[in-house]
Amino acid sequence: MKLSLYEQETIILYNQAEATAEVYSHDPRLLEKLRRLAEKYPDQIVKKDRQTFTVPKRCVSVREPYSAERRKAASERAKAAGYKPPIPKAGGK
Repeated sequence: MKLSLYEQETIILYNQAEATAEVYSHDPRLLEKLRRLAEKYPDQIVKKDRQTFTVPKRCVSVREPYSAERRKAASERAKAAGYKPPIPKAGGK
């Protein structure tokens, strides 16, 4: 069954008593990142099932949005340092 984009949600659950959070997602990019991290840090990030991972709570964050000025300054610093953005894989968006 194919889910609509609206139905392809990500849910992050945690409480104050535990040091870990549970991440359930249908986002393919997030799932791939979590899979890579689980391979690299198997003692900290655990794959529970196909779409659910347990991660340390410190890995979950909410950040202040970048202002247009901050984004432009970061872009200019990256260009000055010779940073080249990654080339998207074939068939990617």
